[in-house]
Amino acid sequence: MKTSLRLVAGLLASTSFATVVHAGELSGNVSDATGTRALQSATVRIVELNREAETSRDGSYIFADIPAGDYTVEVDYVGAVMEARTISVPATGRVSGNFALAGIGGGDILVVGQAANLSSSLSRKKAADGVESVLTRDAIGQFPDQNVAESLRRLPGLNILNDQGEGRYVSVRGLDPDLNSTSLNGVRIPAPESDSRGVALDVISSDLIESIEVKKSLTPDMDADTIGASIEINTTSAFDLKKASFSVNAEGSYNDYSGEVTPKVSASFSAPIGDDFGVSGGVSYYNRKFETDNVESDPWTTADDGTAYSEVLEYRDYDVERKRINANLSFDWRVSDTTTAFVKGIWSQFDDQEYRRRTTFNFEDATDITWTSTGVSFTDAADDEGDGAIVIERDLKDRFERQRIYSIALGSDTDTGIWKFSWLASYSKSSEKETHSVDPIAFAAEFEGAGVGIDWDYSDRRVPTYAITSGANLVNGPENYEFDKIELTTLSDSQDEEWAVKADLARTFAMDNGDFTVQVGGKARWREKSYDFNYIKYKGGEIEYTMADAELGEQTYRLHGISLGPVLTKSAGETFLNAYRDTFEIDDFDVAYDGATDDYSVKENIYAGYALARWDSDAVRVIGGVRMEHTENTLNGNIVTEVDGADLPIIEAVQYKRSYTDWLPSLAIRVSPQNNIVARFAGSRSLVRPKFSQLAPRSTVNEDNEAEFGNPDLLPYKAWNLDTSVEYYFTSNGALTFNAFYKSVDNFTYEQTFDDFTYQGIAYDEFTTFRNGDSATIVGFEASYSQAFTMLPAPFDGLLTQFNYTYTYAKGELGDGRRISLPNSSKNTFNAVLGYQKGPVNLRLSGTFRDRYLDEVGEDATEDRWVDKHFQLDFSGKLKVTDNIRLTLDVININNARYFAYQNFESAQRLLQFEQYGQTVKFGARVNF
Repeated sequence: MKTSLRLVAGLLASTSFATVVHAGELSGNVSDATGTRALQSATVRIVELNREAETSRDGSYIFADIPAGDYTVEVDYVGAVMEARTISVPATGRVSGNFALAGIGGGDILVVGQAANLSSSLSRKKAADGVESVLTRDAIGQFPDQNVAESLRRLPGLNILNDQGEGRYVSVRGLDPDLNSTSLNGVRIPAPESDSRGVALDVISSDLIESIEVKKSLTPDMDADTIGASIEINTTSAFDLKKASFSVNAEGSYNDYSGEVTPKVSASFSAPIGDDFGVSGGVSYYNRKFETDNVESDPWTTADDGTAYSEVLEYRDYDVERKRINANLSFDWRVSDTTTAFVKGIWSQFDDQEYRRRTTFNFEDATDITWTSTGVSFTDAADDEGDGAIVIERDLKDRFERQRIYSIALGSDTDTGIWKFSWLASYSKSSEKETHSVDPIAFAAEFEGAGVGIDWDYSDRRVPTYAITSGANLVNGPENYEFDKIELTTLSDSQDEEWAVKADLARTFAMDNGDFTVQVGGKARWREKSYDFNYIKYKGGEIEYTMADAELGEQTYRLHGISLGPVLTKSAGETFLNAYRDTFEIDDFDVAYDGATDDYSVKENIYAGYALARWDSDAVRVIGGVRMEHTENTLNGNIVTEVDGADLPIIEAVQYKRSYTDWLPSLAIRVSPQNNIVARFAGSRSLVRPKFSQLAPRSTVNEDNEAEFGNPDLLPYKAWNLDTSVEYYFTSNGALTFNAFYKSVDNFTYEQTFDDFTYQGIAYDEFTTFRNGDSATIVGFEASYSQAFTMLPAPFDGLLTQFNYTYTYAKGELGDGRRISLPNSSKNTFNAVLGYQKGPVNLRLSGTFRDRYLDEVGEDATEDRWVDKHFQLDFSGKLKVTDNIRLTLDVININNARYFAYQNFESAQRLLQFEQYGQTVKFGARVNF
């Protein structure tokens, strides 16, 4: 066994440097006083030489080329008592200097709970090369929140875009999530969704995560494809802890809308095997059932007297079940005193079963309209030409979708104190797949001259209500709704995979007052993304079925006591299809048309190289250099044309190729005039490549002369980024920080629809495409305050607070000269946490606020889609029963925060979408061994 392990280690470290002993070396390890946890980013300082180093993940550090003599060595860590001692360095050979730091306030403050999370996060922030924020777990595996996205909303300048009330996408400084990059154990994560580069981080369970670093400024050795931030997720390592550990967590999750309790269980372990080898990993399973009530309307128009009303109103009732399964496994090896090697893998699966029952009122053809002070009334009375129908549709969506993300990385790191070399090879893949979804089964009724009347009340701008003034028996009779269609998705398959390899080499020169380092490196990434869509559209045949022939169920809609009328059971679509499939007709035209328009594939190869120089002393750190990134694209899609009277559309496969090269300089300066003050300046050039779905050369033209075009000529976002910050770290566990930022962005992309538009010499009645904006300016600041009040008398010495606020001004200019807020940019974001950790009690109340943001760009300002401001309140509590057992309670969305999207039409906010979700309560126990 030992022979096999040494052979594997030798292969992993084959390109690393052998152990090289230099005269006068000092190395050691830093841990907490209990000997439980390695302290990463502790600052080790040789006072007389003005030399400084930060401990690596396993708590180790090394200094080389030290003249013989006696030196004062200081070790500093936020929240810990500084330790200093005199160490004699010989003329030749290496001397060891290990340190164990005690927390301010005593006890296990550096190991367990909110105080430990705060201490380690601030220490890593303080030691960082650039502007960044960090979240970490504690020694028993507790992370602040249940998934990665919801954890990140606690950091300065970060907020979350929700889906069905759950945090999914991370917005940094109010910017579009697609402007971030995301990596896992140093491996770039591809996006499961077909229309996004951004990664939905709710797929990854926080039970498996050791830390998340949000880097808001760049250095030349980092991938440059980010304008918001580089989000770097790290799973556990066997060397994070000094002792073997094993933990099990079991919870129940209750949603007050669904009324069901569902399970969440996880287990994680860390097992050092001897001094040089270790294994760590974990598994997590979470099943959540919840419900959502929704109302949507579109479009809004005006009557002859100027009264605004909506022609289409939808009431939607969602029943959702989501399952998350995660697993990770890591092998870590100390090959020698200077070299470590590793293999890390992670696998995540996210299953989303969604049932949606919808009632749609369509008044586009209604002609008998009267107005009231609070709304509008419709009847199905005909006009002089015999028109005036009210159309009502009742449908069901039964959709199952599975996302998977997995990656594997292997590499090694060598640090002799003079030479540093690291390499990493990786493979990652993401997918999103449907294979059998009824989306939707629909029944429709057209009431014309039947005596149906409906009054609408718009008093509540978020939830319009209605009353059936006549013909209620017709509107609510399932036998009056004829079968319209079933659309069966047989395949919706998004695949995104990437191979990558990188290497970095650095040489450090010990100078009189610090260290000077020259570093070079390169990286190659080979990525391929594709989307394949196929479905069958069934229409009614010779037999006329009605909704009465389908399975009818009970509705669970709650908004203002509104009734959806007759609704289908969750299984009605599948049952109806199986019973009557042989009598249906298949719409071959739509099947061919829709399948071909959605399909695309893209290859993207990126080749990068960089060079940087670095100066490190105890007071000043400067990193400057340039990065080159060369991009090659091969874009494949279809041009689909609908010809009036033709049985099938004309489909033409097309391919585009393009390439471009970018030179991206950056400079980062860190100044620490005294131990508790850090000032930073960072400037960089970066880019964000357009979404693959926007680049794909796909186009459609239907028989109504409405066209949609992809744009393979889209340019990447280009940005100049400037950051400056001041950070003050308290002698206790806490910090006060301020950061100002400025970004000048060219070529931002957006989607826009035009009426009566001419493209390439052809006139279209409606034309939708993606375009580059001219320029955008992003400017703002972040301020944060965090403090563990260990200096207060008992029992107040257990109090903790965290506050942060971000202001972002993000404006851009469209090609037609209109100035807009950048899509998904919020002007104000705010996070607040009030915590208490004392003895067996650990409590936290947190609130997050996000300002409104522009969601979609319309042809003019009245057609822009906005999402309203959002404030959410959450609670987390833990009670230590014994040294090994803790009870947990979490209450999510205490205040039942809602989602509201609108357009500014006729001097008022007009509803486009409103949702509410209720609270979720989680309760359970964590056992540690």
